[in-house]
Amino acid sequence: MAAPTGTDASLAAKPDETSSQSTTSPNSSPSARKLPPPESRESLLLRRLSILSFWVLVLFVGLPIWLKTTAIYRAELPLQEMTDWAEGKVCKPVFPLRIAVEAPVSIPDAHHLLRTTQHALDDINDFSAHHLRLMLADSPLQSNASQQVITDGTGIMSNDRDVALAIRLIPVETGTTPRSHLQPYTPMLDVYYSPNQIPSQSSTGSTLATFLAQELHNIFAEEQAQLVHLLSASSGAHAAKIKALSPETSAELQRQSTRVLKYAPTYHLTFSLFTPSYAPSAWDIETALQSYMSPLLDAFSAISNFTVDTQVQLYATFAPSIHQPEYDEEKKTWILHKEDLSGFVNAAEWPLSPSIGEGPTVNFILYVPDRTQSPLLIKENAGNSWLIPQWGGVHILNLQGEPDTPSALTADMLAPAMHTFSNQLISLFGLPQSPASLPLRLSTLERVRAASLIFSASSTLGALAQVYQKLPSIPVPDNVAQSTHRTIAHLQQACDFLRDGRFPSALEHARSAEVEAEKAFFERSMVGQVYFPDEHKVAVYLPLLGPIAVPLIMAALKELKSVFKRG
Repeated sequence: MAAPTGTDASLAAKPDETSSQSTTSPNSSPSARKLPPPESRESLLLRRLSILSFWVLVLFVGLPIWLKTTAIYRAELPLQEMTDWAEGKVCKPVFPLRIAVEAPVSIPDAHHLLRTTQHALDDINDFSAHHLRLMLADSPLQSNASQQVITDGTGIMSNDRDVALAIRLIPVETGTTPRSHLQPYTPMLDVYYSPNQIPSQSSTGSTLATFLAQELHNIFAEEQAQLVHLLSASSGAHAAKIKALSPETSAELQRQSTRVLKYAPTYHLTFSLFTPSYAPSAWDIETALQSYMSPLLDAFSAISNFTVDTQVQLYATFAPSIHQPEYDEEKKTWILHKEDLSGFVNAAEWPLSPSIGEGPTVNFILYVPDRTQSPLLIKENAGNSWLIPQWGGVHILNLQGEPDTPSALTADMLAPAMHTFSNQLISLFGLPQSPASLPLRLSTLERVRAASLIFSASSTLGALAQVYQKLPSIPVPDNVAQSTHRTIAHLQQACDFLRDGRFPSALEHARSAEVEAEKAFFERSMVGQVYFPDEHKVAVYLPLLGPIAVPLIMAALKELKSVFKRG
């Protein structure tokens, strides 16, 4: 058989090429050959268990540990009781003052005089929270007992310390009667009367009883006004049930309250001598303080404690913000204008620390002007001293009787300044201006301070309760809860002692309540956390938890999607 020609051979090869090309169809997908083999059931289960184990570890181990380590401990506080104290629902302050009457008459006549006087006193008293209780004091004319006993006729006896005022009835034959004299340094009122002015058993009133009631009302009138003003400014619960003061009286009491120092258990008194030259460079301040200030500080010791220091500053110049003293040709004096008194103290150069130690500092400045600018007075009132509210006082000592400026100031030279500083300290402490008896004025301040401290501590408790409720992110340690409970206990004791007329004990517990309340409210760990809001926590934790949370969440979503797709 003959072999095919070239043309035939090429034609014969084309079918083979065609068949060879047909084995690789253009419709077949290349990716179909690259698909991974089906995942076995065991590997699928292992992957899902791995993802689940991470989530279990996060949810049941990591999250509890994180919550435990970042949890804020908040001790339980008696919030409702704290709020009740702040709103005045627990304690209604009352001030029963015991007045002991020593009458050299028979027991029945003395009791009848007390009943008659008590009725007259109740008729003119328009402030029920402040009431005077008359009691009979056994006098030496009535009893030979060695110890004085005070009773109100019902068998109730009282300690002398709790008696606000003693009345001593003295019969006289001459002079106008009845008349009275209040002892300046003892809480004693001497009343002079005629024997025929003692009311008989059948009478319902007498001149002597009316006179005693009016005298007692006048003696305690300013104390009543201060207590009314204090209760009016405390809360609506109290203010709605007390009498209203006249606008003039309210304005005067408000003016006094703006200059009074905020209460503190301890005050630091600083006495400073400033002079624009080299003299005087010394002063007998220790003797002057011992003679003029120590008795007053001892009298105030029942209310607050005091620490004292002194200093001398030479070449003390005036503050640049005030006008220099001007010479008055008519009065032959150097004058300061009233508007310059507020800048007289050169706070930039004079070494006056605003706070030394725990308590607030009260500054008393004695300024001795140069001989070329002496006498130096205030133009408006020709005075040489002024009071700086809630800060202290200034006294300008003009040494006119001396030929030359002395190098040292004696105690006698310092006497006018010490009297001025004593009056300024009395004003800064809020001591009432009447009555004329210093012990009575101090006892008035004692009662006013006790009431104000009760209101202040109660208000602090209310503020703490609001902070506790409105800021759940701040920690409240156990010592805050303990201080809160101690505050409430002291407040209750103070209120009970007020109700019983035991004012020194009431003041002592009110002071303790104020200290504990301030300690609880200004707890360091609690105050610092107030300024760390939740936004700061997110900013801290998001960069740490973000890179961990994203892979876990995406893997979980992928597996859930796969489950739903197969289902």
